[in-house]
Amino acid sequence: MDIHPITAQSFALIDQEIGPHAWSEQEYAIIRRAIHTTADFELKDLFHFSPGAIQAGITALRQNIPVIVDVQMVAVGIASTLAKAGKPTAYCALDYPGEGPTQTAGGMLTLSGTYPHGLFVIGNAPTALLALVEQIQAGKIRPALVIGVPVGFVAVEEAKQALAALAIPQIQIRGRKGGSTIAAAIMNALLHLAFVD
Repeated sequence: MDIHPITAQSFALIDQEIGPHAWSEQEYAIIRRAIHTTADFELKDLFHFSPGAIQAGITALRQNIPVIVDVQMVAVGIASTLAKAGKPTAYCALDYPGEGPTQTAGGMLTLSGTYPHGLFVIGNAPTALLALVEQIQAGKIRPALVIGVPVGFVAVEEAKQALAALAIPQIQIRGRKGGSTIAAAIMNALLHLAFVD
């Protein structure tokens, strides 16, 4: 999984603009890839990594733990990197109907019941994240890692705060920002850390 020359040049420019920082090498690899995807330097102040979250994600990927995403845009965004790593494609909540307040939440409930120890990636739907949180609170599932970065205004911050209150490995973007492209960037960075770096 070699880095394209233009990506490498972009990373160098990001490094120059960021300058000295206190993040670990692995944290910065994730933050830098998210900034590269969005050109949004404000993200550097919004990332939250729970203790051991990155290593939990790397371990899960190396152990072939299923990756569950909320929407197709995240699945498409990580498909190439998963393939290069020799990993199966991600399961998308929208492809697995279930009962819930939204189609995405219903699918997330279906998939979390099937893969209670999966690696969950929420980039779009706060309802899917809230459904996942409720399953964790009820003791029904114990994810290997939750990447909770939905974007928007309705229930977004509530969902992220609910996730932050849980003692499980997690990576999130605080506040309203986030999105499928950032979720995919975080996953792609984790895949690089797991199988390249």
